[in-house]
Amino acid sequence: MDDVGDFLESVEPARRHREAAQLDAFFRDVTGWQPVLWSGSMLGYGQYDYTYASGRTGRYFATGFAPRKAKLSIYIMPGYADFSGILERLGKHSKGKSCLYLNKLEDADLDVLAELVRAGLADLAKSWPVRST
Repeated sequence: MDDVGDFLESVEPARRHREAAQLDAFFRDVTGWQPVLWSGSMLGYGQYDYTYASGRTGRYFATGFAPRKAKLSIYIMPGYADFSGILERLGKHSKGKSCLYLNKLEDADLDVLAELVRAGLADLAKSWPVRST
């Protein structure tokens, strides 16, 4: 499945389906970019090309989300600089290296989430040029 619309329609259960549609609109509004489906289950907005010190190169999405059954995964690439001040105001969440987890979208303050996404994109752009998708 490579079509964003088909993917969004397939999201289950019903609550995740609604949250995925809301997050898609949110990311389109915050970034101004159209989504691209990555790895079959992640919606990415924007993209960047990277080259590591090892010489490994690649392309990845700049920010986005995955509506997992257990939790919503919000991607802030390539990870969190020092966003602790923003995260303190976000609401109930947990985090990984470059992923923020929400049990329910309503647990997060969407204005603060928008601030976090913008801060993540600005931080990413310090290392690699970020382009629209």
